[in-house]
Amino acid sequence: MEVVVLGLLSQGPMHGYELRKRVSLTLGPLSAISYGSLYPELRRLQSLGFIDEDAQEAEIGLTRRARIAYKITKSGKDKFATLLKEAGPASWDDENFLTYFAFFAKTASGVRLQILQGRRARLQERVSLIESQIEKTEKQMDQYTIKLQNHNLDAVESELKWIDELISSERKQA
Repeated sequence: MEVVVLGLLSQGPMHGYELRKRVSLTLGPLSAISYGSLYPELRRLQSLGFIDEDAQEAEIGLTRRARIAYKITKSGKDKFATLLKEAGPASWDDENFLTYFAFFAKTASGVRLQILQGRRARLQERVSLIESQIEKTEKQMDQYTIKLQNHNLDAVESELKWIDELISSERKQA
């Protein structure tokens, strides 16, 4: 969550509600985060000096309560830049890949390629695993479970094809 919050705040100050909405717009509706996880993360980043409250952007709503806006600090910008230079297993795992991908425009080409290649390897492992599961258990599964397994395999193969296209494009640009 650190990458996405710092990345979105690097685009300008935002209220918690707007941040939450932008996460869904950036990463898709299935990536929605709860206020119960967003606000503790905002407090953590603030305690580390990566973000601060933006008094100029604070608003008074209909209930006369101030809505706190957050802005990224110089230290937060440096941290975000450091996070975008990292190309390790965390950056291509299911939980984080889309977050890193959302900020590829701000990521160095070599790092983008490492992340894409790592994601490709992870997807190839998954294809092999699904194929072996289907092969081992096909006789024990009903027709709907088999269809579900084949659907899962199709989805992974589709993402693998997309990743291959991205890798090819990245190599042409380099």
